[in-house]
Amino acid sequence: MPEAHCEAPTAGSVILAGILLKLGGFGFLRYSIGLFPESSAFFSPLVYILSIIGIIYASLTTIQQIDLKKIIAYSSVGHMGVVTIGIFSSTTQGILGSILLMISHGIVSGALFLCIGFLYDRHHTRIIKYFSGLLITMPLFSSFFTIFTLGNLGLPGTSSFVGEFLIISGCFLTNTWCSVFCALGMVFGAAYSLWLLNRLLFGNIKIFSITNFRDLTRLEFFCLLPFGFLTFFLGLFPSVITAFVSIL
Repeated sequence: MPEAHCEAPTAGSVILAGILLKLGGFGFLRYSIGLFPESSAFFSPLVYILSIIGIIYASLTTIQQIDLKKIIAYSSVGHMGVVTIGIFSSTTQGILGSILLMISHGIVSGALFLCIGFLYDRHHTRIIKYFSGLLITMPLFSSFFTIFTLGNLGLPGTSSFVGEFLIISGCFLTNTWCSVFCALGMVFGAAYSLWLLNRLLFGNIKIFSITNFRDLTRLEFFCLLPFGFLTFFLGLFPSVITAFVSIL
């Protein structure tokens, strides 16, 4: 998936992260858990192990990446590992949390890929070492990128926090150690998210690599505005989703 993101255009990355990546979770919910509950319960320890390996490996790999798209792509792998843990916990909290986290990830990750696409259109590079001090030259972009990065790491008040909290609490009822590793993956998520934010937005401007800085245009601003609104709206009012899921 990280290689696919690097080769895809910005619109393709947004669709891949926001929609296609959720088809696996939909299949688990609709077919694996729905049609074969006993088999799902039998294989849940194996799924736990694979998910924990995916979370830890993806988080440690993310910190070493130099391509901006690969950083977001590997973080998506870690988040999907948390989603599968929530689904196979077979608890109401875990399944509900996995649905919320999938919706939140589609919003936040898609918005981050849009932000990186806007940077690439200006400077024709995604290598992180060429960027620094964007807070001074691109304040609007920096504000949106900060919001989506905080949503990606699951800050309370953003859309990802509710889903992650429900997944950990639901998994804790069935497998304590798995919930511990799941929470550890979220700590790693905060580490690479804040590392990325610090490298991009703060520090000295590297004028030897980028000499022309332009902030968001009006069209780009209004493209990112709905994502920012949904990031906080679903974090403050998750009952909009939970009430609909409860009816189903």
